[in-house]
Amino acid sequence: MKNQISVIIPTLNAAAHLQACLDAIAGAAEVIVVDGGSTDDTLAIARRANARTLTAPPGRGGQMRVGAAAAQSPYLLFLHADTILGPGWAQSPPAGQGGYYRLRFATPRRAARRLEALVRLRCRLFALPYGDQALLIAADLLAQIGGIPDLPLMEDVALARRLGRARLCQLPATVTTAATRYTHGGYIIRPLRNALCLALYFAGLPVRYIKMLYG
Repeated sequence: MKNQISVIIPTLNAAAHLQACLDAIAGAAEVIVVDGGSTDDTLAIARRANARTLTAPPGRGGQMRVGAAAAQSPYLLFLHADTILGPGWAQSPPAGQGGYYRLRFATPRRAARRLEALVRLRCRLFALPYGDQALLIAADLLAQIGGIPDLPLMEDVALARRLGRARLCQLPATVTTAATRYTHGGYIIRPLRNALCLALYFAGLPVRYIKMLYG
């Protein structure tokens, strides 16, 4: 299955995590790093790993769209640069569905385990995986639903809503993502801020204003 997957990684000053992310996806048909203007070693790391490098204006949704347009494989895997795919990640979702992964944070803190449980509950109740859980989807299905929403934030939520519950499933592998934003923002305050941003998005507030709150 690996040789049928293009992995698309939007980046912006991701040097601290990118190498581990790339090591975990060795064997993919192609790896496309779409950079939004990094001033660190992000692009150098990507090139040393023989990833295809593209540039785009900063904004994860737009960067993902650029990567998807350039990809040449029948399956696309959208992956954050601070996320490491676990064993067994290269399994295709059922026909007509996109697949996301079980989430684990790269920290031993008990607060992180509680947050992981809340993520599982959110996915089960609302069919709403976030981008740090990655997304594996057939290129033709992505085209059928209108592609990646060109948003600087909430592109993952908008994409999940385009797919809907019937076209989303959890794949039998785990991804480990950095816990930096929770270490800095707090395991209570940061999730509450995220929930507020989500509520404002569903209420119709323009994403450019939500981005200021998200930080």
